[in-house]
Amino acid sequence: MSEKQMGELLAAGFSPDDVEAGEPVEIWPENLPAYDAFCGMSTQWRVGMSGATGLDYNALPVVLRLQGAPRADWQQLFVDIRVMEQQALLSMRAE
Repeated sequence: MSEKQMGELLAAGFSPDDVEAGEPVEIWPENLPAYDAFCGMSTQWRVGMSGATGLDYNALPVVLRLQGAPRADWQQLFVDIRVMEQQALLSMRAE
């Protein structure tokens, strides 16, 4: 695991023990913009007394602009990111 990946993992509230070693997962090209935006939001988690509560959506337009996402795609990217956010929250709360 690279230092960058380790930093992203820790920023998202995970430890190396939370990641199972296994086969790489393929990301379909049509999902890559949403994945990239979700990764770009990795330091934007709102955290309360019981852990992460969700992403700070105020940062999302900045991330999308800096990644060059076409404005016409923003609505669908938001929907896609929320799906990943919900799954991440479920994973974090599973412990």
